[in-house]
Amino acid sequence: MNKIKLGKTDLEVSQIALGCMRITELDKNKAQELIKTAMDLGINFFDHADIYAGGKSESLFSQAINMNDDIREKMIIQSKCGIRPGICYDFSKEHILNSVDGILSRLNTDYLDVLLLHRPDALMEPEEVAEAFDILKSSGKVKHFGVSNQNPYQMELLKKYCNVGIEVNQLQFSITECGMIDSGLNVNMTNTLGINRDGGVLDYCRLNDITIQPWSPFQYGFFEGVFLGSDKYPELNKKIDELAEKYNVTNSAIAIAWILRHPAKMQPIVGTTNKDRLAQIAKATEVKLTREEWYEVYTAVGKVLP
Repeated sequence: MNKIKLGKTDLEVSQIALGCMRITELDKNKAQELIKTAMDLGINFFDHADIYAGGKSESLFSQAINMNDDIREKMIIQSKCGIRPGICYDFSKEHILNSVDGILSRLNTDYLDVLLLHRPDALMEPEEVAEAFDILKSSGKVKHFGVSNQNPYQMELLKKYCNVGIEVNQLQFSITECGMIDSGLNVNMTNTLGINRDGGVLDYCRLNDITIQPWSPFQYGFFEGVFLGSDKYPELNKKIDELAEKYNVTNSAIAIAWILRHPAKMQPIVGTTNKDRLAQIAKATEVKLTREEWYEVYTAVGKVLP
């Protein structure tokens, strides 16, 4: 498994991360097998959030690996906070600090390698976030920080007050959901794809050495379904299958290889709970699509280059 630097940190992270949102679909033994498979494949990065199964995903993860100092040193663990079911979003100092204490307790660890703010909070007071981050950093509870689904100005607002850097932005990104690519290709055009919906977040992250973590890399829409094998995308699947045969990998590996081919050095979060499929997906790091193949996949969705 190839490694990349996370943001401006000294963390050497696997090019693919395992997302643990659905890990509670497994029993303890199966979860242990999944995590062991990930580590055997060289995946050292595990993504959590306090709302995943109401915190049960973090608890099961810890129990499955029998969390201890030895295994903790081999892992880079990230979690997210800020979503309150029924309330929506809460980036208050009190909520962030309480959330991290809960996360650490469930994971049975003294620290998080990375903490992300989970989506934007319209009522965010950046001064409070900065205070919370300073407390977490100085206490050793969190080493690095990031955000999810934030645009450049939202990150700039945080940076104005925060003493710590933003190292990660977790964004929805897949072959079918790639607005940040569309708008960059259709600059100064009057078509729909030319609408800049995210403030140029892709280029902003590249300019500021912020690692983009694509979530739902196999999904179309907002959890509407998986595009692989879907009759909604016949031409796309035909092209993906051709490439899968050429490179002797699965279609899911090609979908991830397409993301990894982009020079932004993204770190896709894959949420499979099937250890065999995880092994198949990991082969994406061995595939480098040609420039022509990358664009063929992009246009196979039905998009027309200007």
